[in-house]
Amino acid sequence: MRKKFIILGVLLATFGFTKMNAQINFGEKALGAVQKGVAAFTLSNADAAALSKEAVRKLDSANQVAGPNDGYALRLNRVFGKHTAGEGYTLNYKVYKLKEVNAFATADGSVRVYSGLMDIMDDNELLAVIGHEIGHVANNDSRDAMRAAYQKEALIDGASSQSAKISAVTDSQLGKIGSALIDSKHSRKQETEADLFSYDFLKKNGYNVNAEESAFRILAKMSEGAEASFIDQMMSSHPDSKKRADDAKKRAETDGLYKAYVQQKIVNTVPAKTTVKKTTTKKTTKKK
Repeated sequence: MRKKFIILGVLLATFGFTKMNAQINFGEKALGAVQKGVAAFTLSNADAAALSKEAVRKLDSANQVAGPNDGYALRLNRVFGKHTAGEGYTLNYKVYKLKEVNAFATADGSVRVYSGLMDIMDDNELLAVIGHEIGHVANNDSRDAMRAAYQKEALIDGASSQSAKISAVTDSQLGKIGSALIDSKHSRKQETEADLFSYDFLKKNGYNVNAEESAFRILAKMSEGAEASFIDQMMSSHPDSKKRADDAKKRAETDGLYKAYVQQKIVNTVPAKTTVKKTTTKKTTKKK
C-alpha cells in the first residue's frame, strides 16, 4: 500500500504531503538571495520571505489552485477572509485541489490549504488547524525553517563566503533549498507554541476553542491502523495528535470553556442561488 503520509517540515507536523503532487520546479530563473555559507546564519526576514514567495509561486503553478468562484475557495475566504494580517505579518490564502489532508504556511505569509483537509473538518476545526499554521508564521518558525534549509544547501554545496551581499541563486541551488525545506521539521517547542497560538487565536476572535481538540482527535484517528507505525516513526520528533488534543482540552477546562465539541456540517460547494418568485396581482374591475 502506498504510504498516505510524507512529512513536510514547514507544514503542520501531523499532516501528509505528496512530493509528486506538489513538486517545486524552479525552471531556469535565478533569484536574488543572500550569499552562501556564513551569510546563511544571518538570512534576513526579507530574504527568507523572498525565497519562500518564489517557492510558493512555483508550487501554485504546479498544482490545481481553486479559482475565486470555486466552492472551496469561497469557503476559505468566508472563514479566513478577515484574518489577513497580524503583528508583523500579512497573509494570503489559496486552496490546492488535492485529496491529501494538509495545510502549510511559509515565511512570506502564504497559507495553502488542501481540499482534502477541508473535506474532513468543519469551519471551526479548520480555524484551529490554520490558526496553528499562522502561529508558525507569527512565531518566525517558518522563517527559521527557510534559514535551516538555506544553510543545509550551503553545506551540501561545500561553499562559503563572508559576504552578505545579494547574489544570484541558480536553479540547481534553489532545487536543493526546496528539498531541504521539504525535509525540515519544527521542534516540539515550536509545535507546542503554535498549538497555543491557535487556541488563543480562537479565543481572541470569539470562536469555539473546543474545535482545536476535535481537530487533533480527527488526526489522531487517521494515524491509527495500518499506517500507525509509519506515522510514529516519522513523527518521533513531534508531539503526537492525541497528546495535543489532550492539551487543548486542558486549556479549555482551565478557562472554564470546555464542552465536548460536535462537528458541524461541512459544505465545500458553491452556495445555491436563491430565486425570488414574482407575484402578480390581477386587477379586478367593478361591474357597473
